[in-house]
Parts: sequence; structure tokens; C-alpha cells
Amino acid sequence: MRLSNQRDHFEIPDEVAYLNCSYMSPLLRAARVAGEAAVARKSQPWRIHAADFFDESEQARALFGALIGADAEGIAIVPSASYGIGVAAANLPLRPDQHIVLLEDQFPSNVYPWQALAEQSGATVVTVQRPLDYDWTNALLSTIDERTTIVAVPHCHWTDGSLIDLVRVGERARAVGAALVVDATQSVGAYPFDVARVQPDFLVCATYKWLLGPYSLGFLYVAPQHRQGRPLEYNWIGRAGSEDFSGLVSYTGGFQPGARRFDVGERSNFALMPIAITALQQLLDWHVDAIQETIRELTGQIEREASRLGLEPVPAERRADHLIGIRSPRPLPQDLTTRLANEQVYVSLRGQSIRVSPHVYNTGADVQRFVAVLSSVV
Repeated sequence: MRLSNQRDHFEIPDEVAYLNCSYMSPLLRAARVAGEAAVARKSQPWRIHAADFFDESEQARALFGALIGADAEGIAIVPSASYGIGVAAANLPLRPDQHIVLLEDQFPSNVYPWQALAEQSGATVVTVQRPLDYDWTNALLSTIDERTTIVAVPHCHWTDGSLIDLVRVGERARAVGAALVVDATQSVGAYPFDVARVQPDFLVCATYKWLLGPYSLGFLYVAPQHRQGRPLEYNWIGRAGSEDFSGLVSYTGGFQPGARRFDVGERSNFALMPIAITALQQLLDWHVDAIQETIRELTGQIEREASRLGLEPVPAERRADHLIGIRSPRPLPQDLTTRLANEQVYVSLRGQSIRVSPHVYNTGADVQRFVAVLSSVV
């Protein structure tokens, strides 16, 4: 079911056409209020109690789990996508004769850790070249073989929204004994994801894009077979019995259950966590399927208009519904995004693509404003 326009939930002026959620989402009005109250609480620290170190984290853990069909036991709290990828890299051993499979032009945070791991282990990074028909799935399936040990990919490509069928890729990875690591920062919250169907070994998602949350916060899903693994850091709150502040000097080798051992230190972020909780609650209230359908109507309009201008948008059958890349057969102006911004129209230029990423606060009129300015500069 498509949602009605939800712009009133955000603080976006009428004259602004913000079509750039894949860069950074605006905060919900309610999330800003929650964040302001949270910051004010720190000015009176006697209002922060021992339970507050745990309760909000557990609430956020459960909400994110609900968004991807996972239980709270499998969710760790991390500060960034790179941190979550780092956890995965630390817990997936490699031999010199093995391969790590990535995509061409993949986001750097899901590349650099694997390059470092390959250098340390003597393994090889295999990069799948960008297919001309945007069919990353079949390109991946033809690359993954018995030498593949790790497949580290996004749900959709960050530069243009071209989609990977993670169910099929996951099946192929498991068939050859490889781990599947997913950076879902550009999809979860706007595009459905089901842990039970995909079965990733690790999945990470930063909150500041499609989760409508704050910067410097994210979530990591860890599959059951990896939950006894090695964390990146050994902080106090990840240890068994950390709820008992008076007993913290009774050092223990045990950890909190599930994926909590992988939590970042100071995960009880009293300023950011209430913002994330408010945003996750709103996403669940809207339902991701409804968000997807609502945005699909806008990206479909963008695809039609871009084609009419002689541009080359990623076709609907090859992309996610919430994010569309547009290429041009002619060179694009170097100052394209600046010219658009001068008219208060906001998109991104990533790689060779104009990246347009609307949300439920956008309307067809926003799309028309974008098209009108675009047509004057390409």
C-alpha cells in the first residue's frame, strides 16, 4: 500500500527539492525533539541511571532486528559500516589460495578492510567488473567458485542503485562454502530485507541514510555460527555481568550473550540512541513495503523523464526502487550538482551517474523541478 506524502514529519521547506537520501537523510521532527531532550539530559547527569546504559540499547537492537527479520540476540551496535565490516574481516580466516569477491566501484568501507585482509593472509581480491546490462547478480554467480571464501557486496550499488539478488548470491556462496558479508547501508529501511531468506554471515547498516537516523551509529547482524567470535575491542559493557557497576572489578572472561560482544565501546550513546529509536519506530509504523512502493512511483517518474531527455537511467528491472542512477551519453558539467543546488534541488554525482534518491517526503512536483533544471544543463 502506498503512503500519502509524509513531508509534515520532516523539516524540509517547500522550496527545497531534497532528492538525496542516499547521501544523508533528514531527521524526523520527532527524532530531533528526542535528540534535543537526550542532549539536555547529559547536562544533568544525575538523571542518567545504570539501567539507561542498557535499556535504550536493547530497544534499538530489537527494533533494527524487527526491520530485517532477525532477533535482538543477533544484533550488535556499531559506530559505522566500516566497523561492522572490520568485525567480519576479523572473524573470517583466509588462506593464500583463497579469494574475496567484491564489485567494481564498491563503497570504499567495504573494500579497504578486504584489501588489508588479503595482504595479511596472501589471499586474492577478485573484483567483478561492472556489467553493461547492470546484471550484477549473474556476474557474481559466474565469478564465485570453489576458491571463493568471502563474498562482500552491497544489496544495491551505491553509485546507481543497481540491484543484487542476495538470495541467489547467498545460495551460491553457501554451495561453495563461502561467507556472505552485506553492506546494507543503501537499502535497509527503504527496501525489504529478510535475514531468513538471504542468510548473510554478517550484515551492517549505518543509520544516517535510509534508517533516517543520526551519523556515527549503525547496526551489525551476526549469524549464529559467528556469535562466539572475536570482537574488535574489549570494553567493559560487553562482558558478562556488566549491569552490576559495583562488581566491574571482578574481571571475567565471559561475554554478554548473542552478538553483544561485538558492540562498540560506549555503545550507550545517550545523545544518539533516542534519535535512532524514534526513527526505527517510525519506519516500522510506515512498513518498509509501503515505503518501497511510495518511492517506486517517484523513481519510475524519474526514469521516464530522464529517458525522454536522452539520458540513460538504470532500468527498473535492474535497480532497487528507492535509488536510481542516470548516465549521460554526453559529458556532464563538472558543476552539475552546484547548478542544481543553486535552484534548491539536491542530488549526488557518484562515479559516472547522477544519483537520485527520493523518500516519502518527496512529491511529483519535486521530480519535475529536478527534471526542469537537469534539462537546461545536459
